[in-house]
Amino acid sequence: MTLALPLTQAVAQDATGPSSPSDTRHDKATSLDAVVVTATPLQSSAEELAQPVEVLSGEKLDEARGATLGETVGKLPGVQSSNFGAGVGRPIIRGMEGPRVGVMTGGLASQDVSTVSQDHNAAVEPFLADQIEVLKGPATLLYGSGAIGGVVNIVDGRIAEKPLDETVSGRAEVRRSSVSDGVTGMARVDASGADGALVLHADGVYRNNDDYNTPLGRQRNSFVDTKTGALGASLVGDVGFLGFSAARYEDKYGNPGEPGNAEEGESPVHIDMRQNRFELKGGINQEFGIFSGLRASVADTEYEHTEFEGSEVGTRFLNDATEGRLELTHKPLAGWVGAIGLQGYERTFQAIGEEAFVPKTKTRAAGLFVTEQRKWDQLQIELGARIDKVESSPSGAAKRDFNPLSLSAGAMWKFNDAWRLTFNVDRAERAPAEEELFANGLHAATASFEIGDADLRKERANQFELGLHYHGAKFEAKLAAYQTRFDGFIYLIDTGAFEEDNPVRQWSQADATFNGFEGEAIAHLFDGDAGKFDVRLFGDTVRAKLDNGGGNLPRIAPSRIGGELRWDADSWRASLGATRYMKQDKVALNETPTDGYTLVDAHMAYHWDSGNLGYEVFLDGTNLTDQVARVHTSFLKDSVVLPGRGVDFGVRVFF
Repeated sequence: MTLALPLTQAVAQDATGPSSPSDTRHDKATSLDAVVVTATPLQSSAEELAQPVEVLSGEKLDEARGATLGETVGKLPGVQSSNFGAGVGRPIIRGMEGPRVGVMTGGLASQDVSTVSQDHNAAVEPFLADQIEVLKGPATLLYGSGAIGGVVNIVDGRIAEKPLDETVSGRAEVRRSSVSDGVTGMARVDASGADGALVLHADGVYRNNDDYNTPLGRQRNSFVDTKTGALGASLVGDVGFLGFSAARYEDKYGNPGEPGNAEEGESPVHIDMRQNRFELKGGINQEFGIFSGLRASVADTEYEHTEFEGSEVGTRFLNDATEGRLELTHKPLAGWVGAIGLQGYERTFQAIGEEAFVPKTKTRAAGLFVTEQRKWDQLQIELGARIDKVESSPSGAAKRDFNPLSLSAGAMWKFNDAWRLTFNVDRAERAPAEEELFANGLHAATASFEIGDADLRKERANQFELGLHYHGAKFEAKLAAYQTRFDGFIYLIDTGAFEEDNPVRQWSQADATFNGFEGEAIAHLFDGDAGKFDVRLFGDTVRAKLDNGGGNLPRIAPSRIGGELRWDADSWRASLGATRYMKQDKVALNETPTDGYTLVDAHMAYHWDSGNLGYEVFLDGTNLTDQVARVHTSFLKDSVVLPGRGVDFGVRVFF
């Protein structure tokens, strides 16, 4: 397990359970051991899990927040981001992305269409997250076959699970960005009545960014315009909780790969996305029978986005989905504690228009899982299993049925107070996604003619991971090494043929192997009247190849190494960091290499309290050396570069 938070960073949760909305105050941290991972049924603290987990919360989350989820989590060890301009960034975990990485809000899938195409953004808002959790490696055990590479879970607190600590609490923020002449504003309020039984919630974000500047000039058609908000209400008490929320997400952004040419009368391409989401959640905190608790949730999502060429409608993507989840935790049985759960969803996806390269498809899935944990003094064992049934029914073609099976075993040995050794073995299976099975047409985002294979079999991954952790008073270090061997890895292969001047690419299967290392070290240099000084170093690398001499897999994230010097005092905090992205020349056939680059960033904030209010002014600098940076994982890397030197200035208020 490698965790991104040093012991001095803010924590949004305590070890007793999920955070309440009142935890949105900007309190200082207590201990890294207190961070609760809500994405696991037992809701253990992060340091009590053998599975590799990253958590972003508090001050570090404030400094990392970006316009996209991938940008926000992209500096965690083993995690990078896809890129299709400023409006699109999906997490890449240990070299895996797209349908292999699940994006969740409160443990339920975001149910957008970001996995279908690289120019589609995930319908989640990082500025409204209380905490972001990253489960690295196969998370199919808990979240189904789409999570063969990992999961990113957003904890938003829209449905309260326990009473507020105060009658009213919340936060607000306004920031201005120089690199895009942009503005972002957010607000959140949680309130309860005199008896505390009813908790109300409201939140919203507005973001308007123009085309951003680069060292090479203005990146045309890179604007972002986002509006999102939600209302929630919960009944809470000692017995449990029951709550409901309704959310609206609107996102409009340009496709810088198709900026248009005004001189030739070409119109720029942009995407207009809208999603309505309704969630109902409930839980029982008291024991009944052999069980110690229950959690149930259901979400109904209506998603639509339209791709415009100027003012003309190009393609519409629709996705209507209903998903439900039930978890029962049980009392100790022969020393074992654990949970059993059910999860299912029904989703109807369709594309209408000139880029309708995937037919209308209805997908039904249901899964049963069990996870168990037992401790013997210094040794902890974690076991789990899950079986799913996935049925994909396309219009005009035969349906496909899959029964993915996932098994997991982990061990953690605390051989003294400072040292821990973890070992994980996972066997995970994934059902092919709609586009992999049924694609047949021009995919404008990748400028290729994609052909699916309706005969694809399940993708199977066998992962082995070894982790070593040291936690001392003055120094902390974590190192992980892993290998994932795929039986039937699904990928796009360039056939060498052309269709209307576009290369023809076929979804195919072959065995593949991912090997990787990642690590992090934190040294607490000084703690005195002048404040506290910490140094953090991190790095990661992954190599992905087809077996039997098949060559490298395409668009694999490059190796990185980074460092940060951090200072915390009573009211001030500041940091200066740099991350070196190495040259990626381990490329696939017909793929071009990408030069390395170094991104330098800095953060500074001043916090003070006045009565019941807390205030914070901050200054965030990014790419301070104005480097030309191209993201190797992006289909647009040869024409689109990352933003140049930028400074964000803003104010936060906590109450």
